[in-house]
Amino acid sequence: MSDISSRKPVGVIGAGSFGTAVAGLIAANYPVLIYTRREEVVENINIKRRHLEQKISEYIHATTSMEEVAEKCTLIFPIVSSENFRQMMREFAPHLRPHHFLIHGTKGFDTSEPSHPTNFNVKRKGIHTMSEVILQESAVLRVGCLSGPNLAAEIFEGQPAATVIASKYNEVIKAGRLALLSPRFQVYASHDIMGAELAGALKNIIAIGSGILGGMGYGKNIWALFLTRGLIEMIHVGKAMGADSSAFLGLAGMGDLVATASSIQSRNYTFGKRLAQGEQTEAIIQNMNELAEGVRTLKTIREIIKNYDINAPIIEVLYQAVFEQRDINESISYLMNYKYSIDVDFL
Repeated sequence: MSDISSRKPVGVIGAGSFGTAVAGLIAANYPVLIYTRREEVVENINIKRRHLEQKISEYIHATTSMEEVAEKCTLIFPIVSSENFRQMMREFAPHLRPHHFLIHGTKGFDTSEPSHPTNFNVKRKGIHTMSEVILQESAVLRVGCLSGPNLAAEIFEGQPAATVIASKYNEVIKAGRLALLSPRFQVYASHDIMGAELAGALKNIIAIGSGILGGMGYGKNIWALFLTRGLIEMIHVGKAMGADSSAFLGLAGMGDLVATASSIQSRNYTFGKRLAQGEQTEAIIQNMNELAEGVRTLKTIREIIKNYDINAPIIEVLYQAVFEQRDINESISYLMNYKYSIDVDFL
């Protein structure tokens, strides 16, 4: 391999835990230019070589200039919360051109009004994936997404892991693989970007439910039951929204679901566990360091299942537990007595 410093840098937008973890992976192959709004983060990265209690590679440079990222980088990974994603793209858009590749790592939905709508679906009007937001707000044409079991804490530790890069464009997948691939990080490819985005967002809802079970002290039998039935609901929602069911059976679906729904390092699992232990939704949200995306996604998907008339009792009960204070023991009893008849009903 040639000297990393001589290569064209890869951009990362967002210096949260996952954005920083992705920057660290890329720095094994390319220089990284990471954008943050905060001057103190820039100083910590560029001078102290520390951020989020992690040692930062010498090949990572931080900046508060989006223009600098766009000028120096062709391949860029936007990784900010779904709540802030559209506003970030509106600020970034004046600096972006059709030659840029954007591979986002945000697992959630946007519900704000687009500047330039690119499609119309009456049943999910006002609900957009992050790739749709990129296309609506910028001149970028070639987009992709990063999805899979990628817990940031384990990536920081250098533990083996893998991800999926999904895009309609082979050149985007190739560029993303070259940036991320290493002996301890495998990268798989998919052309079903909708499936990868939906799987990555929907599993956060089921992870909240898994955390509730953990907080209640339940064992693996009901956990396996819950994950299996939850995955089936994810598939039904995904198919209704235009994704292929196969996306949910791979790394971006089942793989990510197992990791997120079983780890105390998962914000969504942690949210559910704390809810089961008696804390209120708003109080949990207020004192979490980073947003549990599944909370916002749950509110959005509840509208989807109503609009498409999807039978999704787990999602419905979770919505009621999180937003309407439905009793958790009663909720579990309801699901245990729900009249399911067919095990696998999506093939």
